[in-house]
Parts: sequence; structure tokens; C-alpha cells
Amino acid sequence: MALFKVRDLTFTYKNKLAVNHINMDINRGELVAFLGPNGAGKSTTMRMLTGLTKPSSGSISLNGISPSNGNYDHHIGITFQDNALDDSLTVKQNLKLRFRMYHHLDPSFMEMLIRSFGLTGFLNQKYGTLSGGQRRRVDITRSLINKPELLFLDEPSTGPDLQTRLAIWRVLRQLREKCQLSILLTTHYLEEADHADYAYVIDKGSIIAHDTMNNLRDKYAGYVLSVTSSKIPEIIKLLNPDWKYQVNHNHVKILVPGLQSGIKFLNRIKNLVSNVDYRRGDMNDIFIALTGKGVQ
Repeated sequence: MALFKVRDLTFTYKNKLAVNHINMDINRGELVAFLGPNGAGKSTTMRMLTGLTKPSSGSISLNGISPSNGNYDHHIGITFQDNALDDSLTVKQNLKLRFRMYHHLDPSFMEMLIRSFGLTGFLNQKYGTLSGGQRRRVDITRSLINKPELLFLDEPSTGPDLQTRLAIWRVLRQLREKCQLSILLTTHYLEEADHADYAYVIDKGSIIAHDTMNNLRDKYAGYVLSVTSSKIPEIIKLLNPDWKYQVNHNHVKILVPGLQSGIKFLNRIKNLVSNVDYRRGDMNDIFIALTGKGVQ
């Protein structure tokens, strides 16, 4: 049975259907990506899922508890893209304020989070003086203090450098394994989406695709053949009419349904090309196939 269930979630604003009958399931310990281009309905949906906006219709249930229940907040953690802590308070003061919002919390769990996210060296420093990467680590620590069953991560890697991003995801992976933490992620960092167990793709308020990452790649992206040539029009004429492609001056990116199909086509055009790259499709290629736009 799924930990988190969303059924026919709908939001109408000024007679416009912003979110259209969304359904979603998240199991314990899963990392689920929720992705879409700008204006697709991601933010509105996330606000409903976290209880900040009331749906026009539909239901949200976390282990039988809905956002209208006062205990819902005790079972979730939220890290939004914008910083939400007090700049004038120290890191320790901000974390203690969060800790005091709940009853019967384990102080040792908070201490473990502080160590794991590497906050010890700047606990007594004011939050407003921290770097972007330091702030993000504090933000995520704060959202985990109540040991939530489901963590909402909205663009968690905006700001931090690569080393900090890797450190954050190492800790989150450990929490998924040890505590069965479930995570719903929105991101434009492809490597994060590619590591999800499952993904939902939203566009124009509707879920247009959902599946495991491997199945989405196989169905919508497959493989990507990137070709540089002075004879792009000749190459386009030889393409399978069902294959999607993008042309940029003397470069064409072709979405190929299978490994062997791409190899056979490459053999046909080998005398027309000056440079070639052939790889497995990623989340951005899936987006292009589904919406005509990249991940945002």
C-alpha cells in the first residue's frame, strides 16, 4: 500500500484549470521526481500537497491523514527553493525554534543531522551570513528535525556547488535506507531526476507521463545521436519520419528508439558527418520528446 496517495487533485483559478485531476502514489523509502516546464502547474500542485493551498477538488492522503488534519504537518518536511529561516538568528537558534514546535522529538536525531550535514563549524553563525550551500544544508536539516515520513524538496540544489550537492544527497540516501524516508523532488538538475525511482511529468496542469526512469527513457528518449555536419539537410532526408530531432546550425540531435537503430543509421550517414556523439537518453531528452521543452 502506498504511503502517499493523491486522487483527482484539481485547482481552478479565475475559471482557469491550473491543475487537472492529478493522481500520484509514493511508497515508503521512494525518491519520486515531479517535473515539468515553467508554468506547467508544479508549484501550485506542491502548495496543495504540502497543505499551503486548498484544492478545488480531489484528495490527498499521507498514511490516512489529509492536509486539513492538524497532525499532517508533523508527518512531512518541506524545503522550498526560497530560504525560509531568520537571517538575524544563528543556525543553532533557528534549529532550536523548529525543534520546539513539536512534542516528544529525539534530540539525538537532531544532533545526528547536524553532524551529517556538516553544520557543526557554523552553528553559532547568523543564518544571514552563510553561503548558498551552507544555507541549503541548514534548510534541509530544519525540514528533517521532526523525522518526517515524506520530505518535499523543491529545487534543493539551487545555490550549492557540486561538492555540497553530492554531500546532501549522500545524507538523504542514508536516511532513505535507515528511516524509510520518502522524498518528492522537483529539480532541473538532470542527475538528480535520473536517480529517482519514479517520475511524474506535468505539462499544462496535467500529468502527461509517469513511470520508472528506465521505462521513461525507453519509451520517450531511448538513445540520442548528436551529429555535426555541413550536410544537415541531406541527413534529415534520410531520417525515419517517426524520429524526433532538433537542428541548430550545423548540428542535429536525433532521438533514436533503440541502440541498434542508431548504429544502422550512423552507418548510412558516416560519409556525411564530421563529428558524432551517441548516448543513452536522459531526463532532458524525455522532456523534449514529451513537451518540446527542456527541464526547467
